[in-house]
Amino acid sequence: MIKGFRLWMLIVGLGLSVSFLGYQLLTRYHFNTDHQVGDIIDSLNGIEIYYNGGVNTNEGRNLSLDGYNLGIKYQCVEFVKRYFYQRYQHKMPDSFGHARDFFDNLLTDGSWNEKRALRQFTNGSQSKPMADDLLVFAPWMFNPYGHVAIIAAVTDNSIEIAQQNPGPFAPSREYFPLEQRAGLWYINAPRAKGWLRWEAISPKVITETGGFIDPAMAIKE
Repeated sequence: MIKGFRLWMLIVGLGLSVSFLGYQLLTRYHFNTDHQVGDIIDSLNGIEIYYNGGVNTNEGRNLSLDGYNLGIKYQCVEFVKRYFYQRYQHKMPDSFGHARDFFDNLLTDGSWNEKRALRQFTNGSQSKPMADDLLVFAPWMFNPYGHVAIIAAVTDNSIEIAQQNPGPFAPSREYFPLEQRAGLWYINAPRAKGWLRWEAISPKVITETGGFIDPAMAIKE
């Protein structure tokens, strides 16, 4: 009985080891010989999208000239933060965290996400997604960190996203159905949690500690 249990544990241990090594290989090795890590493969509104090979490739942290943390090159988070920084001079008060951390599950639809200084909408929102919104995907078995992308275009029945680090062979652009049901807008994409929207922020909205409050709550003079 003891020998059988030990054999079973050995088999389980070997299986887990093989799975771990396989996961590391698939997410860090660059199988696509058409590109090298750091190649520009696309751009959105003049802001480059870089090839990252395996999704867990780490090329070091990217900082702006003024020291703002843009993220790890060339992860999905690095692209969306760089996009908002270059296009809108936007800085997130909390500049760290994985993609899954961008969406605050405690907020109601249309609430102000203070950590990201963006308006947050739940998938199933009264507000239709717009181009330049930041789309957040939940984690899953083979990606515990989640994923983020920028909505590049919107029609009445579909959206196009631009993304960085979707995988060595995945495209930088994808399309998903968009539909309205009972007055609510849904992006029919696996694990899509919702979208975050940039809003013009007056200096009056910046707090004494350097954070941001909801622009809608600012006192107008």
